[in-house]
Amino acid sequence: MLFSEENYRFMYAALQEAEQAFEEKEIPVGAVIVKEGRIIGRGHNQTGRLKDPTAHAEMIAVTAATNTLQTERLTDCDLYVTLEPCIMCTGAALLARVSNIYFAAFDAKFGACGSIYNFPAEGKYNHLIKVYSGLMEKESQNLLQKFFKEVRKLKK
Repeated sequence: MLFSEENYRFMYAALQEAEQAFEEKEIPVGAVIVKEGRIIGRGHNQTGRLKDPTAHAEMIAVTAATNTLQTERLTDCDLYVTLEPCIMCTGAALLARVSNIYFAAFDAKFGACGSIYNFPAEGKYNHLIKVYSGLMEKESQNLLQKFFKEVRKLKK
């Protein structure tokens, strides 16, 4: 699939968030939420720093976006994330009524948008999210691989 220049711009912003997570020694996943061509929420993984297993990039971005809009709904908003959302994050996107999810790399261990599960495509919910994958996949994979390579070195 071909993506627009705007799609690349927003995924690049998510990748910058992932790089910030990397610098903080967190699993490098970043997310941004966009409404009408403007980023209204940003987040990167902070599970270690916050000692909170729910502090995923998407969850932080959803909270930031809902605070920006002062509403619990993210209708007509797009989520850009560097790694396929897990069950929890996909559920949050469904509950928030996100319109589209764009993600870079598939997550074979926890993915809920096509890898292990595909909640948005099941049609069991009262909300439908369109999902697009592969946008800046190599860049995201490279950052994740670099992170886990460094983690393995530290464990030796």
